[in-house]
Amino acid sequence: MSPSPASESVAWLRLTAASGRHPVFGDPGPLARASLAHPDVALLADLLPHNGDTYTPDLLTPQPGTDAHRRDLIDEQIAQIEAAAQEDLETQVFTYTETHWSRPLRAATRRIAESGRMQRRLANGLARFWRDTLADGWPELRSIIDRDIAHRATAIATHGIGRTLGALHPDVDWAGDAVTLARSRDGEIDVTGRDLVLAPGVLNWSDVVIQVDVPGQFVLYYPAQRIGAGRDRGSGGIVRVVGNTRATLLSDLDTARSTAELATRLGYAPATVSYHLGALHRARLVTKVRDGRYVLYQRTAQATRLLEEAHD
Repeated sequence: MSPSPASESVAWLRLTAASGRHPVFGDPGPLARASLAHPDVALLADLLPHNGDTYTPDLLTPQPGTDAHRRDLIDEQIAQIEAAAQEDLETQVFTYTETHWSRPLRAATRRIAESGRMQRRLANGLARFWRDTLADGWPELRSIIDRDIAHRATAIATHGIGRTLGALHPDVDWAGDAVTLARSRDGEIDVTGRDLVLAPGVLNWSDVVIQVDVPGQFVLYYPAQRIGAGRDRGSGGIVRVVGNTRATLLSDLDTARSTAELATRLGYAPATVSYHLGALHRARLVTKVRDGRYVLYQRTAQATRLLEEAHD
């Protein structure tokens, strides 16, 4: 059982690209949309299913490692994307998308895949989108996932693995010697000898996804329990949209301030403040003007509205 930050990122990016909304967390927000303008993030988004298609290349969501408590789990998954074999990439990007998508792969995307440069660009795109949109808010998502993992671990210890697998989701069942998944297509996959990784999902809720295309990998993504439980959907919206650090910065930018002043007032490292201000500026949530030797930042009217909505 393990979180998959790569899967959460891909789900959030898919919502962003489709101008969709999460049933609990709502609009992905201006930071996510601004990140989509980066060419490597856009390339990653181009490999996600559109308009009712369901297939996502498995290489974009590498199987989480066995040590789920490592703090660099997302870095490990990003490294796996960059290290993906060219043969596996071409099979998934060319053959499987042609089989499962109703749209053709864009010619520009095909050329990048054929060039051998796609793995590095996809890894960079995921890293960029993660930093811009989810890294700051990951503790909230991780707490939901950890609660679900603890619940399933207790259920396994009490009732056994078979009963626990059968209780993950109405579409998932345990037949005594196989995991069965209710789908419109019939098929069997031999996963003998593979580890089964159960990955509770938050941002891809309420989908169930099985991942078996990468040799040796077997991941079952299912919706975590109690997503949004005890959470006021009408409050705290600014944190969900921009993350805790950026929400704190915006709250303190009713008056124009420099990076150094914000770092001193809020106790952050100047480099941290500078990075987050850059992301907020790209999302048009802050303005910046030069005043002598300093660059002063101040929140925009859109950011002020977000703050006001969060307190309504």
